[in-house]
Amino acid sequence: MANLTPELERERVRIKKAAEKVGLDCYDTVFELVTYDQLNQIASYGGFPVRYPHWRFGMEYESLSKSYEYGLSKIYELVINNDPCYAYLMEGNEFLDQKLVMAHVFGHCDFFKNNYWFSPTNRKMMDDMANHATRVRRYMDRYGVETVENFIDLCLSLENLIDRFSPYSPKKTAVPPPELADDEEEAARHVSPQGKLKVHRGYMENYINPPEFMREQEQRRRDENQRAAVFPEKPERDVLSFLGQYAPLKPWQQDVLSIVRDEAYYFSPQGMTKIMNEGWASYWHSKILTEQIMNDSEIIDFADRHSGTMAMSPTSFNPYKVGIELFRNIEERWNKGQYGKEWDECPDLAAKKNWNRKTGEGRNKIFEVRKHYNDVTFIDEFLTEEFCVEHKMFVYKFNKRTGQYEVDTRDFNLIKKKFLFQLTNFGQPIISVVDANHNNRGELLLAHLFEGVEMQPDYMQATMKNLCAIWGRPVAVATVLDGDPKIVTFDGTEFKHQSLSSLPVGDGNPEKKD
Repeated sequence: MANLTPELERERVRIKKAAEKVGLDCYDTVFELVTYDQLNQIASYGGFPVRYPHWRFGMEYESLSKSYEYGLSKIYELVINNDPCYAYLMEGNEFLDQKLVMAHVFGHCDFFKNNYWFSPTNRKMMDDMANHATRVRRYMDRYGVETVENFIDLCLSLENLIDRFSPYSPKKTAVPPPELADDEEEAARHVSPQGKLKVHRGYMENYINPPEFMREQEQRRRDENQRAAVFPEKPERDVLSFLGQYAPLKPWQQDVLSIVRDEAYYFSPQGMTKIMNEGWASYWHSKILTEQIMNDSEIIDFADRHSGTMAMSPTSFNPYKVGIELFRNIEERWNKGQYGKEWDECPDLAAKKNWNRKTGEGRNKIFEVRKHYNDVTFIDEFLTEEFCVEHKMFVYKFNKRTGQYEVDTRDFNLIKKKFLFQLTNFGQPIISVVDANHNNRGELLLAHLFEGVEMQPDYMQATMKNLCAIWGRPVAVATVLDGDPKIVTFDGTEFKHQSLSSLPVGDGNPEKKD
């Protein structure tokens, strides 16, 4: 298997059998043994050594290399969602570390293959990344490295302007109009563009074309024309797709934009399932190693590595820690029958504490959760007040007087709401195209779905500049700044602010009206 040493290959076979024994279902997994420098290079490319060239990846490599050399960070595992899956082990890691990483990788591979949110992803992305790189290099040879890199810069700054849920919606196909029958064609020839039927006798006009009916027809045509004048008909959240179709781009620019968009959609499920994915892999590396793989002499070292990965500070949350503990909590609750109407309505805290119906459904339940949920639905469904108290998941704030972080609130509903808000759309603003002919001048109007948090002005302005460069016309965004609804416009040289009375708003906006 790849370039593994005989000792590592034996452990890989053992760990794979152990993973299959507990029910993990993985694609074929290829392990590569690489140096720390090679691993940093691969990691800087997002795990794809065949990716297109760009200065951003070089900058990422410098950051990873210095962090490793100064002892600030270390990459233990890197695995790619592909068929087969590719995983990288670093030379020089201790033997226990390599076994831990391999067990962790098999957990990830099972998640990639079986979680619904990964189902639309390209399982041959390693090959497609190589094809993307070939096309980008061809454009660099033809149009110049600087020209192509500058355009990639623009595209990468907009790569989060996609509709992350569109791959899970049924594709809409245009339905051709039905063919007219002969008698319908004959009737159509006797209808004027205004919808009036031809009348050969004047006295029949009011009977064949009643005035009230004609007024209704005229109003309907006006409404249809007004709807047709708004483009797109509905707000479009996939801004990159809209730009690729309607911005005045050259063919090579359209292709580069489509490459960036394809890769953004490929990586999107990893952000949508970060807590679950890492929690699932951590759950199984712990289970497999402690119960089937390790010997007594390795337990202390494993505990040291594992506890370091699971540490969580008050200033942030650790997806490894939250994920593994929630999976363990779900397994325990379903093993004891601590779910359902009877459990929810039980008022006796002592009875709840000793509740054990011995249902033994925990293992099946966590596999079901692994299959159907993403981070938002996972937290929304299974995060409980008891779990937050047990793991000290409170809202903290920094006390300048004491110089320490202190508990701000223990209100479970507020904690959960803040947690879910951070996870929704990765905490980034939701932007949609609402009018591609704003002010009837071909300007692009976007709308920010305001959820109670304003956009950062510097980020917003930098994004608008890049949108303007691609659209070729002024770009405007409807949002809320300093508490006031406004339209911010960039015409290529300066920003202008205009007050706005109404905006599309989300549930988090306190000014939303029913």
